[in-house]
Amino acid sequence: MAGSAMNRGIAVRAALKAGVLGVFIGMIPLLGIVLTGAMAVYFYRRESRFVLPAALGARLGGAAGVVAFAINALLITIRIFVFHAQQEYIDLLTRFAHTVGANAADPDFQATIHNLFTPSGLAITFLFGMIFTVALSSVGGALASLFMRPRNTRV
Repeated sequence: MAGSAMNRGIAVRAALKAGVLGVFIGMIPLLGIVLTGAMAVYFYRRESRFVLPAALGARLGGAAGVVAFAINALLITIRIFVFHAQQEYIDLLTRFAHTVGANAADPDFQATIHNLFTPSGLAITFLFGMIFTVALSSVGGALASLFMRPRNTRV
């Protein structure tokens, strides 16, 4: 296999496996997303016995990040709209804002938090969340590709 080619069937399976596992390890803030991309490269290498270049590792990691994000977004949307957990998320964001020192009692802040849970607010939040997730998981994929490549040993 050439250095710039990737077996798409193996890549899809690796991205899906890592994305599903990424839902669970995504509970580790930031590091879990990076590990999701790294796991995709690990699964690809384990199945194909081929070490991906960093650019392809980043693409594969990003694909795993998209899978993990899509599953998380679906679960959050179901929880908010079906189980009516909107107020729970509003309280969570208000506590977080208070923890970081923001004035959570400000009426403008309250209006902004409530606007996040409208359909357009969720769409914008999910868009930025997906960009953030794909970027971090791409970094994880690139780093895993660099760390998993064979070392040139001199005799």
